[in-house]
Amino acid sequence: MIQNAVKSREAILALAILAMTGLIATRFPGFIRPANLANVFNDTAPLIILALGQMVVILTRCIDLSVAANLALTGMIVATINTVAPDIPIGLIIAIAISLGALLGAFNGILVWKLDIPPIVVTLGTMTIYRGIIFLVSEGQWINAHEMSEPFKHFPRATIAGLPVLSWIAILCITLFAVIVARTPLGRAFFAVGGNPNAAVYTGIDVGFTRFMAYVFAGALSGLTGYLWVARYAVAYVDIAGGFELEVVAACVIGGVSIAGGIGSVAGAVLGALFLGVVKNALPVINISPFWQLAISGSAIIIAIAFNARAQRQKGRVILKTAEHAT
Repeated sequence: MIQNAVKSREAILALAILAMTGLIATRFPGFIRPANLANVFNDTAPLIILALGQMVVILTRCIDLSVAANLALTGMIVATINTVAPDIPIGLIIAIAISLGALLGAFNGILVWKLDIPPIVVTLGTMTIYRGIIFLVSEGQWINAHEMSEPFKHFPRATIAGLPVLSWIAILCITLFAVIVARTPLGRAFFAVGGNPNAAVYTGIDVGFTRFMAYVFAGALSGLTGYLWVARYAVAYVDIAGGFELEVVAACVIGGVSIAGGIGSVAGAVLGALFLGVVKNALPVINISPFWQLAISGSAIIIAIAFNARAQRQKGRVILKTAEHAT
């Protein structure tokens, strides 16, 4: 039943994206040109990557509000490294970004696991800490395009088979997480921990370690996105990606990932991100201020949570009716 509900949510969301795209096309036919749709996907790629990490955290009944701060700190550090040592290979820069992001995510995971601090408190705290560290590292200064090496800036913008590398990295992450979530013991553990932590313990799953690994995954993807972000936009500063954590949570919730844990899918998280990506790119086309995006994201979260709560209540009624018939 849960699986059917998730599939239904994904189908409804896919149809909503298609309908919205069609409506936009009536005002601006060029919006649905393949080149423009590829640009929309590329613009949404960072959100997609971060939403995948947030998804596995939410599946375990946790949340990570520090993903944007992790992105900003990692981006600032790798940009600083590039200005000091511009000849470092891009592969090593990416490895540093992923490792540093994973380390920051692990710090969240340790606090939640070992100290049993509520996840929202932990990640609100580390969000502020990471932003503060950025200021200490940069001394409040920006790193601009002319200070970055050409290979550093070029990598995410390079085109392969008509798509930028940034888009291909997002596609690779989607594929990798689809395999991890559906085909590995750790992926099944994410669902088990979120569905019923007490029952998961009896099946031999270490709840704390599973949540720790979810934070490591989210951190690693934040670190990767940190490099891709500063390289693509060729700038690094303290407030980079400010407020982006709201969009990441919104993408997951809109895509059917339950805040209560245990329910969600990679496809849902991706579709939720694409929904917000289409909205963001459509606002200028239909002459609506981009500042409305936060209001739209917040409203979408409330509507999606209300939808989820209603679905859970209906599921409960079905279970009770089944039990009545059984007696």
